[in-house]
Amino acid sequence: QVQLVESGGGLVQAGDSLRLSCVASGRTFSRYALGWFHQAPGKEREFVSAISANGGKTVYADSVKGRFTISRANALNTVYLQMNSLKPEDTAVYYCAAVSQASDYAISRGEYEYAYWGQGTQVTVSS
Repeated sequence: QVQLVESGGGLVQAGDSLRLSCVASGRTFSRYALGWFHQAPGKEREFVSAISANGGKTVYADSVKGRFTISRANALNTVYLQMNSLKPEDTAVYYCAAVSQASDYAISRGEYEYAYWGQGTQVTVSS
């Protein structure tokens, strides 16, 4: 069982930056691939970014490529999402998610692939 707790959300202006953090419980954090998703009001939850268990592979949604960076610190059981050049359309609740992977380089984009989810943190970007 893995418990995930996100933090770092807030209200910012367009062009500002935020760094989201997600801390996981458990002693096998390094075996989990991790992902970030977001859900805007009235919309489906969407993939944002993911990172493999060993941190060697990352993937991004086209809408955030070049602006967001995902990273992880296995010694701290933490995954980060650095968000730069924020836009009003980035406004959403951001969730981190985890899934145990057999391969250190496996990466998951699909919401249905993830077994564990955090409670979410609100990001609001004003124009």
